[in-house]
Amino acid sequence: MAKKEVAKKTVAVEQIGSPIRRPAVQRATLIGLGLNKMHRVSVLEDTPSVRGMIRAVQHLVRVVEEK
Repeated sequence: MAKKEVAKKTVAVEQIGSPIRRPAVQRATLIGLGLNKMHRVSVLEDTPSVRGMIRAVQHLVRVVEEK
């Protein structure tokens, strides 16, 4: 039997704040999200760990789209 493929939920985040003069842990979180320059957009799988990372730097990122 063929296995049904379930479309994984994704979330797109855009960096809107600079990591300059921010704690190192916030810089590392941005890099973990795949962001390192202003106005870059990264599409990630919507998991609890990614949501936690977004929440940790919510003042530096903006959720663009959720699917």
